[in-house]
Amino acid sequence: MKFINFIEEKIFFILFQISFIFLISLLLLLNDIKLDLVILLVFILIIYNIIYLILEYIKISKKEKQIRNLVDNLKEKYLIAELLPKPNELINKSYYYALKKACKSMNDKISNLEKEQLEYEEYIESFVHEIKTPISALSLVFDNNKNYDLKEEVEKIDNLVEQMLFYARSDTTEKDYFIKELKLDEIIHAVLLNYKNYILKKKITLNVENNSYTIFTDEKWLKFIISQIIQNSIKYLDKNNSEITIKTEENANNIILHIIDNGCGIKSCDLPRVFDKGFTGTNRKKEHSTGMGLYLSYKLCNLLGLKITIDSVKDKYTEVKIIFPKSNIYNIKK
Repeated sequence: MKFINFIEEKIFFILFQISFIFLISLLLLLNDIKLDLVILLVFILIIYNIIYLILEYIKISKKEKQIRNLVDNLKEKYLIAELLPKPNELINKSYYYALKKACKSMNDKISNLEKEQLEYEEYIESFVHEIKTPISALSLVFDNNKNYDLKEEVEKIDNLVEQMLFYARSDTTEKDYFIKELKLDEIIHAVLLNYKNYILKKKITLNVENNSYTIFTDEKWLKFIISQIIQNSIKYLDKNNSEITIKTEENANNIILHIIDNGCGIKSCDLPRVFDKGFTGTNRKKEHSTGMGLYLSYKLCNLLGLKITIDSVKDKYTEVKIIFPKSNIYNIKK
């Protein structure tokens, strides 16, 4: 609080003290008290009130600073009422009471929302697990009948269902991941196997180079992230000589996975928004896009301590990088 604001707040007190001093001085003069004694008394009273105001300002400023620091350092700020000291001033007691009631109402609402969110996640997980059985059965039937067009459509449904499950879990990743040592080339191979029919159908040339690196992360989440990138690459490859290149490099601080395709690319104006939720771009086949794949990949990478970037030139290439910091690996090893 600035001193001028404090003075404005105390203006009625100051006016009262001035009128009081004036009244006392007048009474003393009317009773034939010497003028120099009255002036001395007035001076003492003014100094006394100034000292009082300064000390009061220091006290209030100190309390204000403590409360601000308490709020700034509190992660769940809706719990502030539980940590604030109970005030002694009557008006502040009323504010404290109102704050306690407001925070309790907010905490009750948050608890209800968390309960509803948990029920929603449980329903989604149950739905996904239940629907996976008929999807697998349909895929097997179409595979046996060599109806690969319908099998491809079923696989698209399966991918969307999987995406829905990961979206539902994305806010509670810390409860659903297990960090362990992984061979990056094995993860890439497993993902590519899931898309072999698409790759063969579109006659895509795969260049898989130098991916024999050890990383530490969650296998399930990483497979999902790479799958979303591969899906996008396959979806937007529109050339006769379509290619996807997957390679890994290492520097002093990171292991960097590159996934590059020579598809339609992304406009430069769209690049800053490719990780936004629901963004499909202005030069893409929007009828086949949800805009969720890259959004989820970006979100999950952040939660796992990874970094994902994308670079592209329209009609030439798109390159996605997943960066695994070595510092994370060393900390886990310790």
